[in-house]
Amino acid sequence: MATTPVPPSTNDDAPETTAVGKGRATPTRAEQEAARRRPLVANTKEAKAAARAELNERRNRAQAGMAAGEEKYLPARDKGPQRRWVRDYVDAGWHPAEFVMAVMVLVILASLVPAQLAVAYYAYIAMMAYLLIAIGGMILLGLRVKRKVAEKFGKERMERGLGWYAAMRALQMRFMRLPKPQVKRGQYPA
Repeated sequence: MATTPVPPSTNDDAPETTAVGKGRATPTRAEQEAARRRPLVANTKEAKAAARAELNERRNRAQAGMAAGEEKYLPARDKGPQRRWVRDYVDAGWHPAEFVMAVMVLVILASLVPAQLAVAYYAYIAMMAYLLIAIGGMILLGLRVKRKVAEKFGKERMERGLGWYAAMRALQMRFMRLPKPQVKRGQYPA
C-alpha cells in the first residue's frame, strides 16, 4: 500500500523527516496514454522538408519519363503501341497546322499597322485561308493515319480516335508536343 507523504512541520526545531515514497501522485492511465501519444506522421520541419523533396523528385522523374515517352509515365490517352506509332508518324512529317499559332501572331502584328494601308484586312484574309489549308491537312492526315494503322495492326484491332489524336498532335508546334518527338522529320515508322 502506498503511504502518503508526511506534511512538513511548521515547527523549525522539530527534527527533519524524510518523505516516504516517490513524492508525487501516480499518474492515471489516461495521463500516461496522453503523454505517449504522438502523430503517426512526424510533423517536424525536417520530415516535411524530406517529404517535399521526395515528392518533387518523384514528380521530376515522372515528367522526364513522360517527355521521353516511357509507357508507365504516359497518361491513358497516349498509351499503347498504336498511339506510339501515330505519334511517330505525325512527328516525322511537316504539317501546315503546326504553324497556325505563328501565323496568328503575324496577323496580330499586322493589325498594328495603320488602317489606311489595309494591311490588317489582307492579313486576316490570309489567316483564314491558311486556317482552311491547315484544317484540310488535319482531315487528310487523320484519314491517312487510320488507313495505315488498319494496314499495320488490322482493321478489327484498330483503336478508336486515332485520326483525331493525329490531327490534334499535328496542330501543336513540334517543340511543345508531349511526349516529346522520338523521331526526326522524314523518319516515318514502318
